[in-house]
Amino acid sequence: MGDLLFLAHRIPYPPDKGDKIRSWNILKYVAERVPVHLGAFVDDPEDMKHADFLASVCKSVKLIPMDPKDRLKRAWAGWRKGEALSIALFDDRAMKRWVWDRVKQNDIDRMFVFSSQMVPYALGHTSQERRLVMDFVDIDSDKFAQYATESRWPKSWLYAREAKLLQAFEKQVARHVDVSLFVSDAETAMFKRIAGSYAHTVDTLHNGVDLDYFAPGADFAPLGDDAGPKLVFTGAMDYRPNADAVCWFADAILPLVRKRYPQARFFIVGGKPTLEVQALGSREGIIVTGRVPDVRPYVAAADVAVAPIRIARGVQNKVLEAMAMARPVVATKAAWSGIDAEPERDLLVRDDAEAFAAGVCAVLDDPALGARLAESGRRQVESRYAWAAQLAKLDAWLGLGAADSKVEAA
Repeated sequence: MGDLLFLAHRIPYPPDKGDKIRSWNILKYVAERVPVHLGAFVDDPEDMKHADFLASVCKSVKLIPMDPKDRLKRAWAGWRKGEALSIALFDDRAMKRWVWDRVKQNDIDRMFVFSSQMVPYALGHTSQERRLVMDFVDIDSDKFAQYATESRWPKSWLYAREAKLLQAFEKQVARHVDVSLFVSDAETAMFKRIAGSYAHTVDTLHNGVDLDYFAPGADFAPLGDDAGPKLVFTGAMDYRPNADAVCWFADAILPLVRKRYPQARFFIVGGKPTLEVQALGSREGIIVTGRVPDVRPYVAAADVAVAPIRIARGVQNKVLEAMAMARPVVATKAAWSGIDAEPERDLLVRDDAEAFAAGVCAVLDDPALGARLAESGRRQVESRYAWAAQLAKLDAWLGLGAADSKVEAA
């Protein structure tokens, strides 16, 4: 059994964002079974301190910091070539050389690519003897199409251009890889419709949840603040769908909740809040925490975990994690889509501002309802979203052996 080349658009550790939670759990799983060569970009300089840890997990590691000046140059080059900017931004000579060297110097017989931005590095090294598994996670082209409909010109035109170019790119990638993976059955079905015959082998790899870490009884310091009902949203706050969600909640939903519960407070928990999100912190009843070392105390303290997502692709880990911690969840259809959970039993699904506020108040009004949703949500996550059960599918796709095969191969 040969080595595995693992390529990711963002360093997969620490697992503090949705995509990094998925990429880290996949990387950890495969690294226990086969020697892994990891190539990834780093968009947060703080994450470089984890290089030594990743080197202890992998046979070799190449981490390349993302320089904002280089990104502008790459975007301009991609624009002139008529390329999708999402792909052009990751066109790096050093990464190309490293991938070439890894393939030539090692017995690499399988490649796992996380996110479509990284697949150009792998396509030049495909062969009948070398398997290529492409984890799209979700359909990026459709996300940009949603951005286009939500934006004004000229952004709407730019997003529409990106959506069109990315869709054509995604179809061509699916044509050349051995397996195309998506995070939910809904994403898988949509891509099959979009890509047609190009989608020759498409499957679903659901996200999981660390049920020991995200557990009501896990060992973490409590928040220690009991004043008034707490509504909590978690997520990377420089990500447009998250920023849109909390701004909409603050503008249209929280005022309705505070009419009934004047002491209610909305906690926005996540790193790199945009200026617009930071400004929300000046409003009464809103706390913008920025990056925190552990989101669990905030989720555990929540009377309601809210997911007012209006622009969404894939699966919302924030919803799964709140359910795993046995907290009642109120979510939009976009946030619930892709999650195997039953509305009214495992969580409340409400779409417009008035209905969403009413759902939050219903949970605050009726502790028994909140307890029932919390208990049922945890039970559903336990039955459907354990990482081990999901990742076992990789054995067949990548031709992995037992967990001790890495030791034997070494």
